[in-house]
Amino acid sequence: MRQLIVNTFMSLDGVMQAPGGPQEDPSGDFTRGGWSFGYWDERMGAVMAGLMGKPFDLVLGRKTYEIFAAHWPYSDEPAAEPLNSATKYVASRTLDELAWENSHLIEGDVPAGIRALKQQDGPELQVHGSGNLIQTLMANGLIDEYSLWTFPVVLGAGKRLFADGTIPSALRLTDSTVSTTGVVIGTYEPAGDVPIGSFA
Repeated sequence: MRQLIVNTFMSLDGVMQAPGGPQEDPSGDFTRGGWSFGYWDERMGAVMAGLMGKPFDLVLGRKTYEIFAAHWPYSDEPAAEPLNSATKYVASRTLDELAWENSHLIEGDVPAGIRALKQQDGPELQVHGSGNLIQTLMANGLIDEYSLWTFPVVLGAGKRLFADGTIPSALRLTDSTVSTTGVVIGTYEPAGDVPIGSFA
């Protein structure tokens, strides 16, 4: 079975909206887009290179797909080649055509479509951004691993990774590193129900 890995930037208060630039996702009158920009360092670059340096396919929501498709085919950054050559599976109810090379719509029910992808032979499935899609993946127990990049910033508003209505669950930390700028990169895997106890 293929592993599905969520790779997400978020603030200390859990906001994952528009880390890369002001125009990335201004929905809901979000005005702090680009909040991750000032924190990037060589250590973060090395971790990202490790993620991109092995075979992977992408699973993307519509908004993230459109942002990526407008940028990466025209970029000469190191990440462009693996992203452009990866097979992209896109969850969308509104898109009819996908112009970015190697892109395919997930037809019909998204959870069922992703379950079918996980059963196929192939490289790991990586989810980048795609906040709405991640909520669906979490609700259906489809995530095998989280790579969470927590930035030392509090935004106060915006779309959160673990939004209201998220199904409670425990996570197990399997790896971690800290950038020189204070970004904590943690790798987590689902660990069943939340353990309940009392200090009384």
